[in-house]
Amino acid sequence: MKTQYAFKALMYLAQKDANGPVLIAEIADKKNIPLKFLENILLELKKAGVLDSKKGKGGGYFFNENPSKIKLARVMRLIDGPIALLPCVSINFYQQCKNCDEKTCGLSEVMKEVRDATLSILENKTVADISLIIK
Repeated sequence: MKTQYAFKALMYLAQKDANGPVLIAEIADKKNIPLKFLENILLELKKAGVLDSKKGKGGGYFFNENPSKIKLARVMRLIDGPIALLPCVSINFYQQCKNCDEKTCGLSEVMKEVRDATLSILENKTVADISLIIK
């Protein structure tokens, strides 16, 4: 859910990008995201440099980077960690599976294919690609 909420918030921000900063309460209300949960998500994205915020009148969250440069894979990793379904096939978060011999495990080979197919999409799609710009 956390990544889904992050994508919903980023899509909304992209749609409102030309209007300046957006209040977190507005995003939470319009996208039906619990406010406290959204605060944590946006703070993570701010710490990673994806978003920035402004306090006071006219304040809120806004993009620190162009939405067309923010890869979906990057957002997923920032919010939830590994994209791979098994830790033994993760590129950035590798861990050996418990009670498994990777040399003879057929599942890991299939999961590498799944990982590669998923990454080929997520590394080539951006926040701008998933944001329907409403005029």
